[in-house]
Amino acid sequence: MTDTQSSTDVRTPTAARVHHVPVRTAAPRVSVVVPTYNEARNLPHVFARLPADLHEVVVVDGRSVDDTVEVARALRPDVRIVQQSRRGKGNAMACGFAAVTGDIVVMLDADGSADGQEIERFVAALTAGADFAKGTRFAGDGGSSDITALRAWGNRWLNRIANALFGTRYTDLCYGYNAFWTHCLPSLDLDPGTECGDVQRWGDGFEIETIINTRMAKAAMQITEVPSYEHPRLHGTSNLDTWRDGFRVLRALVVERCNGRGRAVLADVDSLASRRGDAAAVSGARRGASRTA
Repeated sequence: MTDTQSSTDVRTPTAARVHHVPVRTAAPRVSVVVPTYNEARNLPHVFARLPADLHEVVVVDGRSVDDTVEVARALRPDVRIVQQSRRGKGNAMACGFAAVTGDIVVMLDADGSADGQEIERFVAALTAGADFAKGTRFAGDGGSSDITALRAWGNRWLNRIANALFGTRYTDLCYGYNAFWTHCLPSLDLDPGTECGDVQRWGDGFEIETIINTRMAKAAMQITEVPSYEHPRLHGTSNLDTWRDGFRVLRALVVERCNGRGRAVLADVDSLASRRGDAAAVSGARRGASRTA
């Protein structure tokens, strides 16, 4: 089975119209965003599994008290270090997304649970036509040697609620290994903020995956699931709490169903194409300013 064949379409309702104008390239520049907090012991393994031809690796550090930043720079001198403004994985992702300069954004955990070699699968799904490549442990050859029976049960129920509320066909709502084109960023509407301190606002925690998944659906992005295998954390202790974060995900589903965040946004085609030097993409995009999912 090839990587592209392993992808599964998860289409949003056909009545929704996409008003963004994606500008794609056959050889995309891939930016990998890695949120970290005391992950110095895990980074050698994580970085060793990354593809060699990445455009950039953006490490978003949550004020680690170990040698995370020093280890990242030693392993990869070209690494970009971003200090997150608040606290939590969601804020780290928002800060990282604001810093990327590539065409594709890949979300990759720093604990060793996600295999960087799978990035090629996600990129293949995006270059084949998807806007958002959603990792799944529960389809195709995906799997997990880390998830507990309780978390798997909770994920299934949260999945069913999300699909009922947003018209999706997700199989793994709570998995954080995802990738998308940068033209999706305006629809995600994530604000890293300018304040700096040990505070956590709504959206700054583990509910970030749910917020991203639901806003991609509300923006009528073309969504494809990509099978992925989750490994156990290598070193350290996870900050995930099954019940606390499960209720945060449930709350996120209700909040996102009621708010107006994540609607389709018209992209600035001229600036996108100018940045990539892709004049042909501009004329093609202008000929079809909207499409159905």
